[in-house]
Amino acid sequence: MKLEVINRLKGDEILGRNIFTNDGKILLRAGTILSGGYINKIKEMGVFYVYVEDERLDDVQVEDESISRLKQNTMENMSKIMKNIAMVSDKKAMSEYVKTVENLISYISENKDITKSLYDIQTHSNSTYVHSISVCIMSAIIGQGMKMDSSAIKELGVAAILHDIGKTQLPRSIVEKKGNLSGEELKQYKEHPYLGAMLLKKNVRISENIIKGVQQHHERVDGKGYPYGLTGKSINKFARIICVSDVYDTISNSKDYKKAFSPNDAYELILAGSGTIFDEEVVQSFKKSFSVYPLGCCVKLSDGVEGYVVRQNENFPDRPVVRVIEDIVTKKDIEPYEIDLVKNINLVITSIV
Repeated sequence: MKLEVINRLKGDEILGRNIFTNDGKILLRAGTILSGGYINKIKEMGVFYVYVEDERLDDVQVEDESISRLKQNTMENMSKIMKNIAMVSDKKAMSEYVKTVENLISYISENKDITKSLYDIQTHSNSTYVHSISVCIMSAIIGQGMKMDSSAIKELGVAAILHDIGKTQLPRSIVEKKGNLSGEELKQYKEHPYLGAMLLKKNVRISENIIKGVQQHHERVDGKGYPYGLTGKSINKFARIICVSDVYDTISNSKDYKKAFSPNDAYELILAGSGTIFDEEVVQSFKKSFSVYPLGCCVKLSDGVEGYVVRQNENFPDRPVVRVIEDIVTKKDIEPYEIDLVKNINLVITSIV
């Protein structure tokens, strides 16, 4: 399976991963042949990359069925939470929604090789939910790396998936605006962490740590964050973790096509912000836990050769194993061969193709 930019599709590829609506329903099922009509529709939905089948890369499995089902169920319940939280009187029902998040976190805790599943296909309609689930998974993995116990990681996951719940209290014109926000709009936008915390405190029976994680996830360790300008360890640990996950996923999955896939830049930004924007301990756990380039993505090397990421190298997040399957000039198939960038230190990845 490979991750392919939508503009490179020819019209006869087989979709490798389901595409979902914002409420967790399957919009386009894996196994569908991507005709020209489907491709145009996917473009209209704001999808830039899709997973497609490729027999030359059939050993590259980006996600198992169990986590796929859990993420689908979580997305469905995220929709219910977002739509109903301000009106829910049945706190038992809300607790059941939150339970689905805990089930996802439990699976992550029991399966260590889960970081390969972070990249999900986003559309205009489901980007909020996909982002929330990605931040949830990333935060849980970072928490594991920081030796947090299982109950704390579950709470962290709930805080992470609800971190932007306060945006439901803002005008859609602000949340969905594509250009820069005006001064007054930005002031309103910066209220969403506080609004989210108050919403949860009023409607859901959850811990103070979860509420603080939501309330403080835009704080910076140097005191230049919002809404309170907290510094260092005075910021809740959950919030310090969610902050890193939120920024990384937001930058590496920008809705702007030209910025939509710059994982190396996003990764470097997190490392560069250690000790100023981000907590140093959290950044160290992030650095040890994640790989820069998703399995199946096509990359260009410094010698001009293009290939697909087929394996990650532990402790070398930006130096995976790359499989070359076609001639760079003719685009014709060649006998596949692999380049291990840990062993070939003279080569680096220059871009994602």
